Amino acid sequence: QVQLVESGGGLVQPGGSLRLSCAASGTIFSINAMGWYRQAPGKERELVADITSGGSTNYADSVKGRFTISMDNAKNTVYLQMNSLKPEDTAVYYCNANLRAYYTRGYRSYWGQGTQVTVSS
Repeated sequence: QVQLVESGGGLVQPGGSLRLSCAASGTIFSINAMGWYRQAPGKERELVADITSGGSTNYADSVKGRFTISMDNAKNTVYLQMNSLKPEDTAVYYCNANLRAYYTRGYRSYWGQGTQVTVSS
């Protein structure tokens, strides 16, 4: 059994900052990569940023220079530091992990339950 638990969402004014955290727990054998996706009302879920266990990162163009993703491999935890937030960043943010669990073959994708981020004055 694998669980992803997110925290850190909330309401923030434009220009403000938030830090999201996502901890993976359970029967984890190996993590390949972790990342953050978001889904705004009426829109499809989109990649925000992801990071491999080796530290390679990838960002959506809309967040480059404002968001920073990082991962603590020892804690199986990924973070998303969000600065200079804009109203268009408002969405439910979902944590994703590509990992292999014990007693399974291969890697698969796991999702957190989502955390709401609202940017509004």
